[in-house]
Amino acid sequence: MNPKLRMGMIGGGRDAFIGAVHRKAAALDGQIDFIAGALSSNPDKALASGRDLGLAADRNYPSWRAMLDAESKLPRDKRIDFVSIVTPNDTHFEIAAAFAKAGFNIVCDKPLCHTSTQARELCDIVKKSGIVFAVTYNYSGYPMVKQARHMVRTGLLGDIRKVIVEYNQGWLATALEQSGQKQADWRTDPSRSGAGGAIGDIGSHAEQLLTHITGLELDAICADLTSFIPGRRLDDDANLLLRLRRPNEPQASARGVLIASQIEIGHENDFRIRIWGTKAGLEWHQESPNELWFKPDGQPVQLLRRGNGYLCDEAKAATRLPPGHPEAFFEAFANIYLNAAKAMRGDKTADFPSVYDGARGVHFIEKTVESAASERKWTAAAWKP
Repeated sequence: MNPKLRMGMIGGGRDAFIGAVHRKAAALDGQIDFIAGALSSNPDKALASGRDLGLAADRNYPSWRAMLDAESKLPRDKRIDFVSIVTPNDTHFEIAAAFAKAGFNIVCDKPLCHTSTQARELCDIVKKSGIVFAVTYNYSGYPMVKQARHMVRTGLLGDIRKVIVEYNQGWLATALEQSGQKQADWRTDPSRSGAGGAIGDIGSHAEQLLTHITGLELDAICADLTSFIPGRRLDDDANLLLRLRRPNEPQASARGVLIASQIEIGHENDFRIRIWGTKAGLEWHQESPNELWFKPDGQPVQLLRRGNGYLCDEAKAATRLPPGHPEAFFEAFANIYLNAAKAMRGDKTADFPSVYDGARGVHFIEKTVESAASERKWTAAAWKP
């Protein structure tokens, strides 16, 4: 049997939500051991967080630089195999670039970084070094998302005409950041979050899910970004019209709508996508993730459910439990880690969002902000790696 991969983590210490999610997801399939960390930008908090989680004293680091220095000096069979970066957005680039240049594989939270210039530099580093670099667009790990992608890519919907993708939340409907709430504080701070608020935080997920399932590429964007809360420096509501084209197509043939909002009171984590082609439609809701609605033209609507034998091989491979036993958020995250681990072991077919998906997402955020600030109706948004 292959030994477990050794994971180090940067960020994700005391009071951090997403760090715990990453650790649990990484551990789910018994392929990865969490053995090292620099779990906060505050050295005392970093060390205390590591002690909380039972890290050995010599692998519990006060800073990511100390971690990089010490791990780089260890023999290959002792050092971490990869680093998981779960810090606020503004630190992703510096940390990822340093570890990638040192030859460490990387799993990084999204958005990848702040600017397209940084994103392209990371792509170049990855290309030269040959490391595995995964970006945790976790929703692409759901089995029924993989089923939807399979159905679109094998032509069951025909040519795609229209896509509507929505990410609806209500948790920032008040000035929560003024209360000192940690997640609201950094997500509404442009110096830490980047140029986009809701569009960067959850809109980037919407863009990735649309592209992941349909294979369509953005051609142009017409965007309206709004900050409804007085004094808030980043958008909390985004409404976009999209022109979409197939790869290598000379002009856009499909249309889309993307909504990303964090001021819709009553919504919790309402992420959904609807796709219509010339033959059929599809619909998936993240809050009911084990179900996929298929709507063929002239036939009864079909409800497909996770765990059944009629699903595609990719959906089956992403499934751990029999039908009727719900699988959801942690398992979807775990699928990203599991496939990244397979790639680190040399599997060239492993399915996970890469540094190039992350770079495209940064480009999307920039072009959306540019479109919203412009008087032009449409802003060109095509991205090339």
